[in-house]
Amino acid sequence: MSASCAKSRLEKMQLAKDVVIQCNPEVLEIKGGQIPATITVTCPKDYFYPQATMDVTPYLVYEGGMMAAPVLQYQGDKVKDNFKVISSAGTTVTEKINFKYVPGCEKARLELRGVIHYKDKDYPVDPVKVADGCIATYQLADLGGVYERKPDGYQAVIERTTEAKILYDVNSDKVKKSELETYAMDGYRYNLGKLQEDERTTVKGTQIVAYASPEGGKDYNAKLSDKRAGSAQKAWDTIAKDAKDIEVTGVEVKSMGQDWEGFQEAVAKSNIEDKDLILRVLSMYSDPAVRESEIRNMSQIYSEINKTVFPELRRARFVTSSEFRNYDNDELLKMAENGIDNFDEPSILRLAAISESRDSKETLYKYAVSKFNSDVARYNLAMLYLDEDKTSLAGAYLGKITNPDADVLNATGVVALRNEDYAQAAKCFEKSGNAKAKENLVVLNIIKGDYEAAAKAADGLKGSNACLANLLNGNLDAASAALTCKCPKSNYIRAIIAARKGNVSEAQKYLDDACSRKPALKERAARDIEFAALAK
Repeated sequence: MSASCAKSRLEKMQLAKDVVIQCNPEVLEIKGGQIPATITVTCPKDYFYPQATMDVTPYLVYEGGMMAAPVLQYQGDKVKDNFKVISSAGTTVTEKINFKYVPGCEKARLELRGVIHYKDKDYPVDPVKVADGCIATYQLADLGGVYERKPDGYQAVIERTTEAKILYDVNSDKVKKSELETYAMDGYRYNLGKLQEDERTTVKGTQIVAYASPEGGKDYNAKLSDKRAGSAQKAWDTIAKDAKDIEVTGVEVKSMGQDWEGFQEAVAKSNIEDKDLILRVLSMYSDPAVRESEIRNMSQIYSEINKTVFPELRRARFVTSSEFRNYDNDELLKMAENGIDNFDEPSILRLAAISESRDSKETLYKYAVSKFNSDVARYNLAMLYLDEDKTSLAGAYLGKITNPDADVLNATGVVALRNEDYAQAAKCFEKSGNAKAKENLVVLNIIKGDYEAAAKAADGLKGSNACLANLLNGNLDAASAALTCKCPKSNYIRAIIAARKGNVSEAQKYLDDACSRKPALKERAARDIEFAALAK
């Protein structure tokens, strides 16, 4: 081919006439911190000179700079190299490119800049713009993860019980005088009096519960238990009469019959050598007569049971229930002025919760960790650090919790999310399964750019993240339904939804409201391509 003919063909390549270039998406979008695009170029017949090569560099030109993607290299039919061949008969090539997001990319354009090489000469190709703008709507999501503090466990009313018992001889329902004069019974009388004197305590009532040890037959023991209930009630009347100022009210008498439950518990706690064999018999048989027979057949074991277990089951219990009105927040704060050494764990945690000082919260949580080995304090301290973006510290405290529950797993996932360990974050959120973890799966998929998965995870959820998951996936009606707040950010998102639906006046209304209440949104809107139609 003559030099003039080659030159003519090369000039035709430079003009790129009839070359069709398409970009998907037409408007670029930031996904997970990246800006991906697929470019399809269709070259007509006789466009690409067979002896030429071409370097094409995609550039993202934005406010404050530009960045280049890797060079795309092509060659004609007669070039012996390893580039992608563009046939002179006409060819369509598809290239996937990607740019890392940097601030300023919201206002950008994607250009292709080419240089043709033939022999020792270069022939530049005029830049071709293939896409405008960069949608950055995903950045409106709360990408830091969501979590919540654990309750302090402090109870406004504490239910308490005061208990004593009397023991009976075998087959007897007679209350021995010595049973009413034990050290434990004296303590019970004393505590009854104290309950009555305490202004913060309300006595709710007393249960008198009588039993028979599981020996001698079910029917016989039921009658014996009934008789013991009657004698125990008379004994309690005497105790109440002896105790100063005791109100004998709210007494309930119950006869339980054979006490197999108490028997099983006593055997499990005992030092009987073959106790596992006894417990196995109890699990195998439900009929009381069969149980008793099987245990009696183990003569040596039965002798030990008769000596150490049965005597404690021939009994009646006095169980007095009361309610203690706990100290309110103001009272706790006043008491804390004199020191917190006598405070229990829930009281320390409540003080931390109501403290207005960040440093005080930290100090109290650390005190609870030190004194009570409190996992609740460890967790809430970690939440304090997450609030302050001290992710490493938060992770360290969460890692010291030996039995992580759903809340801890979710918070551990948030730490992984912030550290961009998305595989670990997903594992934690899925294992947690609580409400916050489900919200975080939405966040995780938004960050990863998997908007279909994000929308699926957002099913049934409300809030801006659930809204954005649906919005980014193109489910505009579902996005609107998920948004309930009227804050500036929510109205900004409503403006985007309206703009995507082509409702310019509604979009402008929501955008004006959002920008008037939050100046930062006005700055964002100025470069947000979502509102390109509003500027026209």
